[in-house]
Amino acid sequence: MLCIFGGLTVYKIWWIKLKYTRFEKARIVGARALQISMGAPTLIKVPKDVIAPIDIAMLEFREDAIPITVKRIEEN
Repeated sequence: MLCIFGGLTVYKIWWIKLKYTRFEKARIVGARALQISMGAPTLIKVPKDVIAPIDIAMLEFREDAIPITVKRIEEN
């Protein structure tokens, strides 16, 4: 799907798994780790030896379980 907003083109692709940049990955994992540290339930079964929120968020990211999306804007 292609949407145009005021000269900016926004690509919305839901059916293709995107490869995230290191900055997008850091933002997604960091935001999820903050949610977990504030008491949000985990979305995967966590091994007993993993207790740090950042490690749990990384596990969720690797299993593609984090419900956070990225909107990429491409300027014309």
